[in-house]
Amino acid sequence: MKMNELCDGARGRFVVLLSSLTKGVTAKGAPYLSFVFQDKTGSIAAKYWSPTQEQLIALKAGMIVEVDGEVISYNKQLQMKVNTLKVVDRSHVDLNDFIKEGDIPRSVLKKNISQIIDQFENETLKTLILKVMEKVELDFYNYPAAAKIHHDFVGGLATHVWGMIKLANVICDCYPSLNRELLISGVILHDIGKCVELSGPVITEYTTEGKLLGHISIMQAFVYEVAKENHLLGEEVMLVRHMILSHHGEYEFGSPVLPMIPEAEILHYIDNIDARMNILSKAYEGVEEGEFTARQFALENRAFYKSKLK
Repeated sequence: MKMNELCDGARGRFVVLLSSLTKGVTAKGAPYLSFVFQDKTGSIAAKYWSPTQEQLIALKAGMIVEVDGEVISYNKQLQMKVNTLKVVDRSHVDLNDFIKEGDIPRSVLKKNISQIIDQFENETLKTLILKVMEKVELDFYNYPAAAKIHHDFVGGLATHVWGMIKLANVICDCYPSLNRELLISGVILHDIGKCVELSGPVITEYTTEGKLLGHISIMQAFVYEVAKENHLLGEEVMLVRHMILSHHGEYEFGSPVLPMIPEAEILHYIDNIDARMNILSKAYEGVEEGEFTARQFALENRAFYKSKLK
């Protein structure tokens, strides 16, 4: 069975990627392990209440494991109780079977986003984006948009950007005073610093540089360097850097400056809309109509009702 086929009461053996591992101790002092298992269709939280001492030492995130377990519903979320577990030799499996991807193929994302860039009339913005892409294109179409919270899958960064481009175009149709190409430039470039902040598309963690500098400061500095290398001196470069610096919208959310142009304000909101809709989409997985999701920490710790309306 695949992860997206699991239901309350399912039992059996499953070969999965151990995508995260946390050690804990019960109230009686007994060690246990909390896992997240995944394959390309989805993921599930799991508990292992009787690990051996050898397993406590040897088990690491990134391993492929064969699990004998049973699925239960806990707080209206599916969770697996692990009975036994053993490590599988990775040379005997295809890692692609365990890596989550989005609904839009990466080749389609690349075609769509490239077409948008090709249509730019502002040569400074077009050159800036193309020169950035020359350096980061492979990572841009492979990396997730976040380690866990939203678009946390292979190609998630480009999926997030494409969703935001579509929102940007609709909003620009409603408000013609917005500079469409400036807004879309901010959309494409705002999160590329995550290609440095995060370790990669599989078993994603924060890098040392990511922890110390963060993707916002990394990217605005990168844009400045690319612009300087290519003698791009227009006001557009300053405005794009401002949009990158301000796209989290508030100081407490990590923006060094607040949005001070309309395009930066809109960038912040469409970033939030696309991220939140992805979080909600994940939250509803496995939830029956007429029921509530588990509380979503990233959405102010609210539980969301799944409507019966079609």
